[in-house]
Amino acid sequence: MIKEFRNFIAKGNVMDLAVGIIIGAAFTAIVQSLVHDLINPVIGLILGGIDFTSMYVVLSGDVPPGSSLEVARESGAAVFAYGAFLTAVINFLIIAWVVFLLVKGVNRIKDAAVEKGEPVPAAPKGPTQEELLTDIRDLLKTREI
Repeated sequence: MIKEFRNFIAKGNVMDLAVGIIIGAAFTAIVQSLVHDLINPVIGLILGGIDFTSMYVVLSGDVPPGSSLEVARESGAAVFAYGAFLTAVINFLIIAWVVFLLVKGVNRIKDAAVEKGEPVPAAPKGPTQEELLTDIRDLLKTREI
């Protein structure tokens, strides 16, 4: 079992996956900053200066009016944090859009590389089945004589 695990880890795909996860985590931090620091303030401005990420509704418990989401959560109240959910949806949409653009760009580069490459000469055609059978027949005829 240990040998199988070592062989699994030694495969190149596992290392590629690990690198992808690390880059994905770093990319997520960039997207979160984009959403929190750039997009949410614009949405807040459109909504009249409201802090988008702190939008919530108290379902049960006592929370002082105008408290931040963190304060509401620390007080033990049950809150419906729809602003945090909308932020997560915006994060997902941005990540999905950027991944789409990256895949599209990589595909475009691959297509350009294939088009610019030298054309592969067609393999020479071999004899047809009828030609092979005719050759076999002729060889058999020469043996009989």
